[in-house]
Amino acid sequence: MCRPSYFDVTYSINPWMAPDRPTSAETGLAQWKGLFDTFVELGHDVELIEPVPGLPDMVFAANGAIVVDGKVLVARFRHPQRGDESAAYLEWFGRGGWSEVRQARYVNEGEGDFLWAGGEMLAGTGFRSESRAHAEVREFFGCPVTGLTLVDPRFYHLDTALAVLGDRKIMYYPAAFSPESRAVLAERFPDAILAEESDAAVFGLNALSDGHNVVLPRAATGLAAQLREHGYRPLGADLTELLKAGGSVKCCTLELRT
Repeated sequence: MCRPSYFDVTYSINPWMAPDRPTSAETGLAQWKGLFDTFVELGHDVELIEPVPGLPDMVFAANGAIVVDGKVLVARFRHPQRGDESAAYLEWFGRGGWSEVRQARYVNEGEGDFLWAGGEMLAGTGFRSESRAHAEVREFFGCPVTGLTLVDPRFYHLDTALAVLGDRKIMYYPAAFSPESRAVLAERFPDAILAEESDAAVFGLNALSDGHNVVLPRAATGLAAQLREHGYRPLGADLTELLKAGGSVKCCTLELRT
């Protein structure tokens, strides 16, 4: 995770960002701290990367890299406003004892668009990560990659429209995907939890699961009820200030798979 010391909305690179709308770094930090404390209380180890002045979106650590089996593919951001984040992640992982660390060749926004689902990678494209990055991820990690196309600009990253709950369990918002991708998801994950538009619109799918506890935005009450019905324990988090920049629970969290 990355503390939002410099959080602000000074530019717009997704539909959620409105630079003329007031934001509060103090509120953003307090909400982020609540998420951090939740992870610690659940027994998870949380490592921090130092925030860099002038990079207000660095709080969205999920976008910084993909980490599987000790190998690290650092992001290559589409928009120049976030480009310098890659150097910070290359430096951080470079001194961490990982088996292999390199930056992606093609535009690839980390776990924003690449989600590990029990031996395969679900890979998003349509707004940020290039489809060419899917083959690069397949080659680098040596795993199957299932490409999915996003069509609603509100859900510009895969992790805003789909969450992995366990090895073969996901939840997603069908309307965020192309018809072809909806067909792929329905075939591969017939028991998936399907989110309503009202829950997707509050970023309810930008969630993080440890296989039992699912941390998700507090406002996604319908999705929380569905999770309970399926045997999960939903835990609500308030990240409404960070949502002004188009991020929530999962955006703030990069999973380190050793």
